[in-house]
Amino acid sequence: QVQLVESGGGLVQPGGSLRLSCAASGSISRLSTMGWYRQAPGKERELVATITSGFRTNYADSVKGRFTISRDNAKITVYLQMNSLKPEDTAVYYCNADAQAIGSMGWLKVWGQGTLVTVSS
Repeated sequence: QVQLVESGGGLVQPGGSLRLSCAASGSISRLSTMGWYRQAPGKERELVATITSGFRTNYADSVKGRFTISRDNAKITVYLQMNSLKPEDTAVYYCNADAQAIGSMGWLKVWGQGTLVTVSS
């Protein structure tokens, strides 16, 4: 199986920074687009940022200029650097990946468990 394990969440004051990490493991043949989503209490899950296998990125308008997504293919890890955090950034952050398992021709959408980010003074 393919698994994603997230880390780096926690409590931070407004204006502070956090870096989230998401490491993939398992019987992975390929990882295509990877990304971060978030879900605030009482709200729908929304896109934060994505990065393709060619390192092409896109961001939600609400995080442009503040967040940076990156990936390290050797470590099979995707990161989200979050700067200038605001209270409205408070949410559970989920990483995801389009993965191809060893021995399979198909692609799977894989999700992590989520890590909580709380921005509060």
